[in-house]
Amino acid sequence: MMAAGCSTKKNTANTRWWHSFTARYNTYYNGSQAYIEGSLEKENGNKDNFTEIIPLYTVGNKASRELGKGNFDRAIEKSEKAIKQHSIKRRPTWNKSRRKTAKDIEWLNRKEYNPFLWKAWLLMGKSQFQKGEFDEAAATFSYMSRLYATQPQINGIARAWLAKCYTELDWLYDAEDVITKMKRDTMHYKAVKEWDYTYADYYIRSKQYDEAVKYLAKVIKHERRKKQKAREWFLMGQLQTRLGNRQAAYKAYGKVVRQNPPYEVEFNARIAQTEVMAGGRSKQMIKRLRRMAKSDKNKDYLDQVYYAIGNIYLAGQDTLNAISAYERGNKESTRSGIEKGVLLLKLGDLYWAREKYNDAQRCYGEAIGLLDKDRPDYALLSKRSEVLDELVPFTDAVYLQDSLQVLAKLPEAERNKAIDRVIEELKKKEEEEKRAAQEAAAEQQLQQQGAVGNQLAGNRLTTTQQQKGGTWYFYNPMTVNQGKAAFQKQWGKRENVDNWQRINQTVVNLAAGEQPADSLAANAEGGMAATDGAPTDSTAADGTPADSAANDPHTREYYLAQIPFTEEQKAESDNIIKDGLFNSGVIFKDKLDNLKLSEKALTRLTSQYQDYEKNDEAWYHLFLLYSRLGNKSMADNCLERLKADFPNSNWTTLLSDPYFAENAKFGVHIEDSIYAATYEAFKADRFGEVKANAKISAERFPLGANRPKFIFIEGLGMLNEGDTDACVANMKKVVEEYPKSEVAEMAGMIIKGVQAGRALHGGKFDIGDIWSRRGVTLAETDSTANDTLSMERFTGFVFLLAYQPDSVDANQLLYDMAKYNFSNFLVRNFDIAVDQDNGICRLMISGFLSYDEALQYARHLYADPAMAAKVKGCRRIIISQENLKLLGTKYSYNEYEKFFEDALAPISISKEQLLNMPESVEQEKEPESDSAEGQQQEDIINNNEPQYDGGFDFGDDFYQ
Repeated sequence: MMAAGCSTKKNTANTRWWHSFTARYNTYYNGSQAYIEGSLEKENGNKDNFTEIIPLYTVGNKASRELGKGNFDRAIEKSEKAIKQHSIKRRPTWNKSRRKTAKDIEWLNRKEYNPFLWKAWLLMGKSQFQKGEFDEAAATFSYMSRLYATQPQINGIARAWLAKCYTELDWLYDAEDVITKMKRDTMHYKAVKEWDYTYADYYIRSKQYDEAVKYLAKVIKHERRKKQKAREWFLMGQLQTRLGNRQAAYKAYGKVVRQNPPYEVEFNARIAQTEVMAGGRSKQMIKRLRRMAKSDKNKDYLDQVYYAIGNIYLAGQDTLNAISAYERGNKESTRSGIEKGVLLLKLGDLYWAREKYNDAQRCYGEAIGLLDKDRPDYALLSKRSEVLDELVPFTDAVYLQDSLQVLAKLPEAERNKAIDRVIEELKKKEEEEKRAAQEAAAEQQLQQQGAVGNQLAGNRLTTTQQQKGGTWYFYNPMTVNQGKAAFQKQWGKRENVDNWQRINQTVVNLAAGEQPADSLAANAEGGMAATDGAPTDSTAADGTPADSAANDPHTREYYLAQIPFTEEQKAESDNIIKDGLFNSGVIFKDKLDNLKLSEKALTRLTSQYQDYEKNDEAWYHLFLLYSRLGNKSMADNCLERLKADFPNSNWTTLLSDPYFAENAKFGVHIEDSIYAATYEAFKADRFGEVKANAKISAERFPLGANRPKFIFIEGLGMLNEGDTDACVANMKKVVEEYPKSEVAEMAGMIIKGVQAGRALHGGKFDIGDIWSRRGVTLAETDSTANDTLSMERFTGFVFLLAYQPDSVDANQLLYDMAKYNFSNFLVRNFDIAVDQDNGICRLMISGFLSYDEALQYARHLYADPAMAAKVKGCRRIIISQENLKLLGTKYSYNEYEKFFEDALAPISISKEQLLNMPESVEQEKEPESDSAEGQQQEDIINNNEPQYDGGFDFGDDFYQ
């Protein structure tokens, strides 16, 4: 009787009370406790990046999102269970004789009558939010806002959390839309607290810091957790610093310290205070930071201490001391984290500005592996690092060979002194490394003795060590030094080369397709050319170990072997310098836009090494350089030198062209226009015009992007005139000189046909009809292969949008389709992939279990007028995974479309809404019939006029 009386199908005062009470003190209680435990785990384990503005919510740190996940999953499970077992949606019985008030009308219009259940919905959404599943949380809060649309308090809280989800997803326009609508409505007083958090989070993310400060102050008043309040005060200090309010920032950081937070937070707050102290107190700030550097508590934070010192020096325009402080921080750092990455980035920027590209490359190369790719300056860092990785080997080679040549010219006594200084520095460095390794070994031995006793004492120490703060052991320099010492003890000092453990290096190098290392550069690295009868690298000619004498960096012989004394060695050294000057000069000009250094390198090359084989190209680059600088006289001088010294060079021909200046500005557009006219003339059989335009292309645009197309179309014109040999010659030229061009494949097919004995015939040929192409002809395929299009309907299918390159904004299309799938299909996950095939760009949506599902998806998509307009320029294709392998290779797109119209379009499909069902449900085959629905399907695919009158709505089982 009790169970029957308390059914959710009844809506009485008793059932409402019973289900409210049971939900609260049973499933919801367990879920809320799990949520609390998960929140504490996330709060205690969170690690903020204090070098950037920290997020208001700890879940904003990607590294912290996994924390507490198990507890949040349990909270979600309990919330779903509470909703499923205790939701009352049946309307109560109303006494019709009683007059309805406004409150009664609101009551009767509700969609949920369990007065407590909204907290279960809120708990589920907040748990999803804390897991970092912001899209799922947004769906929950969106549904919750509609479910409780008549109750302002609950609706306001749900919309506040919905805006937070959009903000964390970086959907700021959607968040702004929710906020704007909320501002128009009256906000319930019980929802104000949540909206203060929402406003603060939104304004911080949208970089409206002046507004964010106002709401963050309210958030701090609401906050009751000390750790979170300390984070919020730190965030307040960061925002005040961005706004230039140094005094307010200093006070905010002081509030952080007074909260007695974890030491890392307190340390960063004290560091930040030194950076915002009033001007004129730089000496006091530096003195304070140096005291912090001496404290044992801060030995793991020295990179941050010296970074702060460097910032103070830099603010005072003392760049040299700033660089010195940053380098000290890099050297003293005991961890490889974001803080060190920020220091190296700042140091690299200083070296970059001072044109010390070697040092900049060192800093950028290490920083790029420590910083988050989501940083706004990461793209610039990556680009600079890439360019410097290309440049520095050339500049280093020039510097090294110049130094070696200088040493070769010195008297023997001075040369030996210079070498001795290098050896002394090497020994000093090794002694420091050895001392550090011994200290690390001793410290580790003490730790091991306390943990596992003395059983390993005197033997090889284990290299594993428990790290402080959970950092990776490779981040501990003491452990690394210990490993180096153990390696050198067993193997000796070795160069950083591949296959170092092999006795015969020549076998390895030659096996990899390399030449023996007989150059001076290879000799400088300790490599020797291997010849028949020569000693291996394990023994010298006299039988002594190879690690002695010329291979030992502690001896003079090692360095003397690298110095070019003979004329042959000097010539080889000069060749390295020539290549380095040329390549560095071009990189300086084209990729670094440093015309001064480019001019210096190229001018030295053309004046000092006039026998260099690429000097004509060097003069060409100098001409472009002086033209950019507006120095016409120097540019003309470069052109005259080209004409005098290199009359037959392609660069001389290019610069002597009377249209050169016009081509430099408008050449791309002019060439495109000429090709378009040539193509139209070819289709109209005006072969004389085709030949004349091809001649213009050869003379005026020999390096143009459309050059292979001109050669190809000229060859087809010759074919129509009966000159088969000339046509084949043009096709071979396309294949050999432009193998990656769009027409190279078709030219190759023509050549293969001629070689197979087929006769060529003139006639119309539409180059632009990419939809009729296929990669191989049917005659070329293996007759035993399965190359027939399948009619299987109940297999994996793909919905494909195909388009010609540049005809559609690919990035926008990808975004629109991803957003459409997310917004309309909550129970299914469709994968989206983009590729290019034979000149056709394709966006493929997979995850359909059958043809019926793929066709229903097409109907749903084109029923939306906005989406139909967005995909208007694309060709729609529904194809199975098996047939997709044959598309564009053995069957063209036009051939597949005909197959689809004949074989698949007439099939009648299931009338169930298959896309609203879980993916694991298997669909039964429907009998095929030639009904009107088949014609409707064909209309959808070919005429873009689907008929779909449905829409997706949240049902009662949404929580499932």
